[in-house]
Amino acid sequence: MRVVLASASPARLSVLRAAGLDPVVEVADVDEEALLDTVPHASPGEKVTTLAGAKATTIARRIAGTHPDAVVIGCDSMLHVNSELVGKPGDVEVARRRWRAMAGRTGELVTGHTVLRLADGEIDRVAEGHAVTVVRFAEPSDEELDAYLATREPLAVAGAFTLDGLGGWFVEGIDGDPSNVIGISLPLTRRLLAGVGVRVTDLWTSTA
Repeated sequence: MRVVLASASPARLSVLRAAGLDPVVEVADVDEEALLDTVPHASPGEKVTTLAGAKATTIARRIAGTHPDAVVIGCDSMLHVNSELVGKPGDVEVARRRWRAMAGRTGELVTGHTVLRLADGEIDRVAEGHAVTVVRFAEPSDEELDAYLATREPLAVAGAFTLDGLGGWFVEGIDGDPSNVIGISLPLTRRLLAGVGVRVTDLWTSTA
C-alpha cells in the first residue's frame, strides 16, 4: 500500500523517512485563511485538524487514479501562544514580533492530522486527531535574534521556530512528543493508521 504525504514540509518527510516510511509527496494548494474563516470559534486543535483534513482530501482526490489503494496523511501545525494561534510568519518583521512576544515564555505547538484510506480510488476510511506539545522558549539576545532571522529559516515554519534546525538553539525544552513539534506526531499517526485498518509496521521499507 502506497503512503502519500500531503505536505510540502521537508521536516515531515524527514521524520517519516527516519521512521521507516518512504512516502510519495504531493502538495495541496489549500487557501488556509479562507478555511480558518469558516471555523472562527473552533478550538486550536479543531482548526489545525480542519486544515489537515482539507489537504489530505485534496490530495486523495488528485491521486485516486494513479494510487487507487493508498493511505494519505495530511498535517497542519500552528503555535498557540499568548492566547493567539499563529502559523508561518512569512516575513522578517512578523517573525521578530512573534519572537519578542514568546521569548522566555511557553507555547503549545498544535498539529492536526488526517489519515485517509483509499480503496479502488475512493475514500474508504478516515481518522483524524491532533497532538499538543508544550514548548519552553529561551530569550535570545537581539544579536542572536537578528542572526536567526537573517537565515530566513523561521519565516516559513509554524510559530517562527524549528526544533530540529537552527531554532533548536533557542528552545529550552518541551513537554510532550518531539516529533509533533517537527510537524508530524509519530505516536498519533500510528494510532490513526490503525484507525483506518493499517499497521504502521506493514508500511516500513526494507531499508528501515
